Amino acid sequence: MSTRPFTTEGSRLDPGHYEPVRVPGEVAAYAAVPDTVPVGGAGKVGLLELGFAAKRGRTELVRHYQKSPLQITRPLHIDPGRPDLAVTYVMSTGGGLIQADRQRIDVECGADTAVLLTTQAATKVHRMEYDYAAHTVNLSVGPGAWLEYLPDPVVPCVDSRLHQRTHVTVDPGATVLLGETVAAGRLARGERHRYAVYASDLEVRRPDGTLLVVDPVRLVPGATGNGVTGPAVLGGYGLMASLFVVTAIVPAARVADVLHDALAATGLTGAASVLPYDCGAWVRVLTNDSPALRRGMYAVWDAIRRELIGVPAPDLRKT
Repeated sequence: MSTRPFTTEGSRLDPGHYEPVRVPGEVAAYAAVPDTVPVGGAGKVGLLELGFAAKRGRTELVRHYQKSPLQITRPLHIDPGRPDLAVTYVMSTGGGLIQADRQRIDVECGADTAVLLTTQAATKVHRMEYDYAAHTVNLSVGPGAWLEYLPDPVVPCVDSRLHQRTHVTVDPGATVLLGETVAAGRLARGERHRYAVYASDLEVRRPDGTLLVVDPVRLVPGATGNGVTGPAVLGGYGLMASLFVVTAIVPAARVADVLHDALAATGLTGAASVLPYDCGAWVRVLTNDSPALRRGMYAVWDAIRRELIGVPAPDLRKT
C-alpha cells in the first residue's frame, strides 16, 4: 500500500484505496456480502487525511480531509511542556465498527513537526453476521519530527472480526511512539474472548523501504490448541498493551532500560527489549485490570518522554 496520504476525490472512493491490500486468512475466511448495507455503501467507508507542518514555532494542521464516520477535533496546543505539539483527537460518529466497515487514516507529519494523535474513546468492534471490518492507518514522519500515536483500546465484542493494519514510514532523524491495546472483550460484563478473530499488523519502515519492525498479532479464540489463552499468547490475561519507541535521540539500550524500569515500578506483568537495527525499543504488558493498565502505560509513556525530551506526559483530558 502506498503511504502517500493525499489523493483525488474520485480515487478516494475506489475500493483499491480503502480496501486493505492483504487480509489475513483468519479474517478473509469471513468475507461475504451482507444482507444489509454492503462494503462501500453509505456510511461504510470512513476516511481521514491529515497533513501537519511546522509554522511560526508550532505545529499546524495544513491539510485535512474527512469522510464520516471519521472526523477530528481542532488540533489543540495544550501540552505545557511542548507548546509546539499539536494534540489531535480522532473520533467516530458511528459508535464503533460493524460488519463490512472499511476505515483508512493517512497522516503526514512534515519536517520538525510535533504531533500527538489519539482517539476520543475506545474502539468497539460490534457483533457481525457477515463479512468483517478493516481499519488501516498510514503514518509518514519526516526529518526531525515527533509523533505520538496513542489510540485507546480496541474492544472486540461477541462474534466480531477485525483486521487492523498500521504502517509507519519514519525518517532516521524522527521519533515515533506507537501505542496499541486490545481487550478480550467487554470485561466488565463478563465477556471474555468471544470474538471470532482479531488480527493486527504493525509495520515500521524507513523512507527507502528498509523494514525495521513487524508485529503481527493473531487472536482466534476458536483455534485448535490453547487458542488465545496459551502461554505464548495472552495466557490468563484479558488485556494486552504495547508501546513501540523508534528514535535516535538516545541509544536503543537506554530506551529499553527506561521502559523496563518504568514497567517494573508498576508491578504489571510485561517485558521490554531493543528493536531490530537498534532503532529503538518496545514494551508489552499483560493484565486483567483496566485502571491499572491505564495508569501503568501512562507511567511508561511519561518515563520515556522525560528521557527523550525532558518533559512529562500531558493530561489528555478524556474524562
